[in-house]
Amino acid sequence: MEQKFAICRVAIAPLRPAASDRAEISTQLLFGDAVEVLEQAEPWWRIRNAYDDYEGWMDFKQLIVVTEEDYRAAQNYHSLVPPQIVNAVTAADGSAFYLPAAAVLPSYAEGMSTIGDQQFKPEFDLYQVGAVTGEKIAELAMFYLNAPYLWGGRTLFGIDCSGFSQAVYKLAGIRIKRDAAQQAEQGETVNFLPEVKTGDLAFFDNPEGRIIHVGILLDQHRIIHASGRIRIDPIDDQGIYNPELGRYSHKTRIIKRFF
Repeated sequence: MEQKFAICRVAIAPLRPAASDRAEISTQLLFGDAVEVLEQAEPWWRIRNAYDDYEGWMDFKQLIVVTEEDYRAAQNYHSLVPPQIVNAVTAADGSAFYLPAAAVLPSYAEGMSTIGDQQFKPEFDLYQVGAVTGEKIAELAMFYLNAPYLWGGRTLFGIDCSGFSQAVYKLAGIRIKRDAAQQAEQGETVNFLPEVKTGDLAFFDNPEGRIIHVGILLDQHRIIHASGRIRIDPIDDQGIYNPELGRYSHKTRIIKRFF
């Protein structure tokens, strides 16, 4: 098929591994995410997210087709939707879209974001990515505290462990992949827990040795992660200890640094 590009036009769009509403949600697109269309089977399109190369099927009506030039430009954003609860943009017809933190505002200029032939006016101050520090990562992570766990989720109202680390790092100006196992292949290895810095990522495996979980280290003794909800738990050389369960819930595999 002819090469086609698009941008997500809704606040949150589910991405599925198969062209069916019955397929699980493997991840989500956020407003402004730029994608390449790989396959069409109306009403389903298989797309690749330009931000992290994640692929899946979604309803094409949640996209606006754009030129390759606009697709490239949408990836060179300088501002994000801020980490706060209410972030409204107003469409030309006066209707509002309420956007999640870390979403992108494509082609932002003179107070307007443009997607294809449609314009959206932010009713908030745009978030500017600053210098990366561990303290800033911890501050951003705390925004999501108590957010409910949702497999495939990427927002304050439902998020999974790797969606959490990716969103926080995006707000901090660091691009990482979508899934925990993919993220574990990036960054530089931290050999010992006493060498940890605030903002490092810790990864955890299952009995088969497959990495299944990730969290953000607040210091050598505490981690913030998604387990039922975004929560802060103790961590030591054995892994994450869950006081509510009275046992270790995750076994540490590796620690990585990205800044």
